[in-house]
This record gives sequence, C-alpha cells and structure tokens, in this order.
Amino acid sequence: MDKKLLIEQGKTSLGIEFGSTRIKAVLIEEGGAPLASGSYEWENQLINGIWTYALDDVWKGLQDCYQDLLADVKKQYDAEITQIGSIGFSAMMHGYLAFDKEDNLLVPFRTWRNTITEEAASKLTNEFNYNIPQRWSISHLYQAILNKEAHVKDVAFFTTLAGYVHWKLTGKKVLGVGDASGMFPIDIKTGNYDKTMVDKFDSLVSGEGFAWKLSDILPEVLTAGENAGTLTAEGAKLLDVSGKLCADIPVCPPEGDAGTGMTATNSVGIRTGNVSAGTSVFAMIVLEKELSKVYPEIDLVTTPDGALVGMVHCNNCTSDLNAWVNIFDQFAESIGAKVDKNTLFSVLYNKALEGDADCGGLISYNYFSGEPVTGFDEGAPLFVRKADDTFNLANFMRAHLYSSLAALKAGLDLMFKEEDVKVDKMFGHGGLFKTKGVGQRIAAAAMNSPVSVMETAGEGGAWGIALLADYMKNKGDSETLQEYLDNKVFAGQSGSSMEPVAEDVAGFDKFMKRYMAGLAIEHAAVDALK
Repeated sequence: MDKKLLIEQGKTSLGIEFGSTRIKAVLIEEGGAPLASGSYEWENQLINGIWTYALDDVWKGLQDCYQDLLADVKKQYDAEITQIGSIGFSAMMHGYLAFDKEDNLLVPFRTWRNTITEEAASKLTNEFNYNIPQRWSISHLYQAILNKEAHVKDVAFFTTLAGYVHWKLTGKKVLGVGDASGMFPIDIKTGNYDKTMVDKFDSLVSGEGFAWKLSDILPEVLTAGENAGTLTAEGAKLLDVSGKLCADIPVCPPEGDAGTGMTATNSVGIRTGNVSAGTSVFAMIVLEKELSKVYPEIDLVTTPDGALVGMVHCNNCTSDLNAWVNIFDQFAESIGAKVDKNTLFSVLYNKALEGDADCGGLISYNYFSGEPVTGFDEGAPLFVRKADDTFNLANFMRAHLYSSLAALKAGLDLMFKEEDVKVDKMFGHGGLFKTKGVGQRIAAAAMNSPVSVMETAGEGGAWGIALLADYMKNKGDSETLQEYLDNKVFAGQSGSSMEPVAEDVAGFDKFMKRYMAGLAIEHAAVDALK
C-alpha cells in the first residue's frame, strides 16, 4: 500500500520512549519497518539532592515529541495522522512516582539515578533472599518508610514513568511484566508479583499502621501481547494538542527501556543477550535457569513476555565520554575549525583503536553519579595517570571507552565466570555503538564474546515499544513474541557481528585490574569533593 494512504488509514503502530536525555517517537508499518520519527531533548535535574524530572516536563516533552513526528510525516509523505493502529509507551525503568487517592503526586519523581536507598535495598535483599537494587521502586518505598516520611501513609498508587504516562492516557493502572519486574520481584511461574515476598513486605511494615497493603498500591501486571486499554478522549488531546488524533486506539502494556531494548535487538529468547549503552549502561542475558545464589551486582528481571533475565545495570556510561568530546569540540571552535559533531565522535572513537590494548596505564572513572555495582553512593568523574604512563590522545580516548563499560564488565564476569552462563548471541545498541565498529569492538573485548549490531539498532527503544504495540495488534493465534520477531521483523537479518580480538581482551583485563585497585582513588575524590 502507498505509505501516505497506509498512514492516513491508521495501518501503523506508534512507540514513544522516555529516555534519560531524549524522548523519541517512532511510527512503523505492520511488520516493523520505520516510517517516521520525532524527538525531544530533555535533562534530569538535581534538586535537594534528588535526581528528578518535573511532571510538566514529561507532558511538554511528550507533546513536542509527537508534534515533531507529525512534522516528519507531513514532510516525508504529505500526510496527516488522525488514527493509529496501536500505541505503546516506554521509559526508563524503576524509580518512584507515588500518588494519593485524589491522584496528587506526593513527592517529586525519584528516578533510577538516585542512590539514596542503600539501607532499604540491603534490608529487603536479606529479607527476601533476592537481590533488590537501590533503584527499584520497592527500595524507594521502603526507604521512605524507614525515613518516617509523612507522605507514605497517603500512598494509594505508585508506579514507574512508563506506567504513569500510560495511566494518564488510558486510565489503566497497569505495567508490562518487564517494567513491573523492576518495581518488585516477579514469580516466573505465575507471571505476577512474587506472593511470598509481597506477604513478607506486608509483615515487615505491619507495625506502621498503614491503611494499604502492598498489592493494593502496585500496578496490575500484564504480558506482551495483552491489551492494556485504549487511548481515552482526554488522553488523545493530551498526546496530540492539535486535537486531530482519534480516541479508542488500543495501547499495549507499558514497558521499561530494558524490555524495549531486548525487543529491538531480537534478544528475548533463551541464551540471547544485549547491551544497551547510553547515559547508563546495562546488559541483559535471558537465562536457562535460576542463579545459584544472590549477587548484589546482578538483577533478576524479565523479558516483556515473562522469561527470566540476568541484568547488570550501571548508572554511568557515556556522560563523561561525551563531556570530553564536548571539550574537544570547544577547542576546535576556539581555533576556528568548527567540526560536525558526528565527525568529531567518529574521529575520536576511531583514534582510540590506535591506542595500547591496556590504555598505556591510564585510568578513567566515569562516575557522574553513584555506581552501586562498584560500591559508590556518589560519584566524581576522574581521570588519573602516573607520570611515566603513555599519555597520548589514542590512549586517553581508549581509557574513556573502557571506563564506559568497566563497571558493567565487573558484574558480567560474575555471570560468565561464577555461574557459567552461556550466550549464543549478544547484540549492542545505543549511543556507544553509533560509530561503526568502535563501541562494538570494545564491548566484544569487555565480554570476550561476539557482539552484533543490527542495522535497526539506531532506532532504539522507541522502535522496540512500537514493535510490542504492533505485536499486540497483529499477532497470529498463539504466535509468541519470539516467533513474531523472528518471522515478521528480523527475518533474514543477523546484523554485523564482531568477534573479540585476543589482544583487546587481554588489554581490557589488565585495565580492569588497575581500575578495581584504583577504586580507592575514586572514593578519596568523592570524599574530598563533598
């Protein structure tokens, strides 16, 4: 069908994802081919020691992003959108958005980036015998209880950012199982919150006198493919300020960026995995069996269709790397040599490949914020070297690329070396992989495993949630998510694969020994700069 007609007849699916620095919309046709996109840049704010986004910014960002998409559709196809086949919303996982019974926000949105829940996370991990990370929603709730925060007694509902947006646009307080698994542990057998742990939590706080039980205030859990409601008339106006978008469009379960990353890289099957590397970095491996013990560095979450996933999540990835590229950009501009930003990234990233495999002795810590995987509540970006180390541009850039994946490698090594987890396919996506062949090669060295990058990797999580919306609307009878992805979306695509280079693997291991030993320097920097 002519694409203009296809768009005007609503034979499309729309995915919108709220990332750390960008809100992105992707419109696709049936089967996943992207048609158009829109975006909106935004940033979190550190207010009173809390990383947050204002809810007004959530709606301004959503509306501007959607208008940007409409402009792209108009420019490419001279078409207007009035109907869409299905829609999905996704966002950064975890965090804490709590509301009272009148739907008022009780405290400013506490995002995944906060490392203020160490006591709660530790106590819940011990109580449940299950790793509960600091950024999980239940850690934020329990920390607020431990802190005797007055608002907790009034909580009627708490959710994630994706769950909040979905609720306001559909009226449904639901979450996809992948996003829900970052709020509270999921029982893989039932596809719902683990009842034993829910009961333990209620017992733990029984002396507080709250009117609510945990199951009363958590979102309902749904699995990929289930209908999660429709766009209400109010929701349609909230999304499209021009008022042209119809209501009653089916909406898929809202998901977290981990689930959309798995979907966008076709890594929802057993023994597949992916690395998402942007502002934060996480790697996810779909497990064949439960791990033998609790690891604080490894989260257990799920795919959008409920399979068990081992996840290593690090708060910091490319922020420090980007900051250094900006310094070089400012230098170039200062000497009258203005360079296109994409070209600058490409030149500096490729320069890193000329460096020594172990970075010539240089060490970098990219800790814009705390990094729980290595034991930090707060961070301070740090570059350090000895006078006799090989200090040149290539090693400098290579050290910062290694640093962007170093904390991740520390966690993944536990799965690979301690638990003997096997991976057949590993896919990379996100900003680190945009410069062809560089981030991919560094990631292959970090994991000592082949890493593939799909041609569609740049579409990211917004495309992933659009696929989940399309799957809900157009799946065949009893067609699994894996079958849908294999047969309709990725048929014939294997991506560009890169094997690890032995010298890089050995060099990264050498760098890691210095990196782990040098954590004491980072601790000193954090303490000295408080």
